[in-house]
Amino acid sequence: MCGRFVGYRKLEELYQHFTIDHVKCESFENYNIAPAQKILVIAQQEGKNILDRFHWGLVPNWAKDKTIGTKLINARSETLSTKASFRNAFKRRRCLIPADGFYEWKTIKGIKQPYYFTLSNDKPFAFAGLWEIWTGENEAEFRSCTIITADATESVKLVHHRMPVILKLDYYDQWLDAKNLNVSGIQKILHDGIVTELSSWPVSSQVNSVKNNGPENIERILLT
Repeated sequence: MCGRFVGYRKLEELYQHFTIDHVKCESFENYNIAPAQKILVIAQQEGKNILDRFHWGLVPNWAKDKTIGTKLINARSETLSTKASFRNAFKRRRCLIPADGFYEWKTIKGIKQPYYFTLSNDKPFAFAGLWEIWTGENEAEFRSCTIITADATESVKLVHHRMPVILKLDYYDQWLDAKNLNVSGIQKILHDGIVTELSSWPVSSQVNSVKNNGPENIERILLT
């Protein structure tokens, strides 16, 4: 599962790391990104890589209303091609979700201790995601997204059994390519093109509240 993450890069840094053709939003620091917020997404639309903000919590185009999004903040990699909520987006609407790190919790002596996970080289990265367009009756187009998860690798499993899928830089273009409809090939990206080694450390329980949103959230603490 991925229920909280961090993104603090300025737009200039995102341009350096990702292939972005057009920007439709602003970039600002957020050290406690939570579901139902508008989050940065890079999605291919009309052949261009567009940076925009989508609602975190996927709303399939067949949904009766937007409330289903609260249940679809994550999508299991194992069932993307078969589950009705995700299979169409998996084939046609994949996206990158820029991030700098994410949080997971481990129960220690009856207390849930948060940990921060990030790349050891301190570079930004991208979660593999899916996006959708939903249009309700008499409503404007509503763009939403979900973060794909998989079984945790060795560097994460001591804290949590699941983790968000982080794509390697070399696979960004393949993942975004809306013309690539080869489901088995796309699924292979989620096996061959993922980052497995992450750095982590314990952080303050202040991250438990989304009201706490500053760089102190990701500072290492000593466990007693």
